Amino acid sequence: MNWKFSYTVGFHPWEDTDQEFFQSLSSLLEQEEQGRNSPYGRALDIGTGSAIWAIELAKRGWDVTGVDFVEKALERGQERVRAAGVEVTLVQGDVTRLSEDQVGSGFRLILDTGTFHDFDTRQQRAMARSVDALATQDATVILLCWPRRIRPLIRGVSRDEIETAFAGWQIADVKPSFFKLPPPLEWLLRPDEHWYRLRRA
Repeated sequence: MNWKFSYTVGFHPWEDTDQEFFQSLSSLLEQEEQGRNSPYGRALDIGTGSAIWAIELAKRGWDVTGVDFVEKALERGQERVRAAGVEVTLVQGDVTRLSEDQVGSGFRLILDTGTFHDFDTRQQRAMARSVDALATQDATVILLCWPRRIRPLIRGVSRDEIETAFAGWQIADVKPSFFKLPPPLEWLLRPDEHWYRLRRA
């Protein structure tokens, strides 16, 4: 997917999610928040785009940093953050080469709503190494992934590729996201996204 072009022309259907999708993510976040008091700790939103989910995390009581390499998306994100009246740190950067100097460290939650599954093997492993270096020992990674199959635009990823990239982590849950696209994109791309919840082995 050419993310820069998509945001330049205003094509970003992944921002238009329905209540069922929202609830699928909320239930995963509730697992991380259960038994704890707000603020819940540091959260890193990888491929934050226009900060939709970064803002939601901040509203829930997380200390959020969002990172993306698309300047146009981050500009939209800054506008959304101001309108929402929450505090979110947005950083322009390459999620396969994150450093403590850029985004900090000590993240208890890492959320990716569609970046990892579009990377090739080298990029996947590089992103996983970045996450591993910045995450706490009790951290959780939540990945939204399309399955690996032939389709336009999205590469997709297999469970084996996730496990290989995130060596030292275990897949704790795999749950449907109920993500939908408007026709004809629904018929063309056949979304079948799932949430993968990872914990350190």
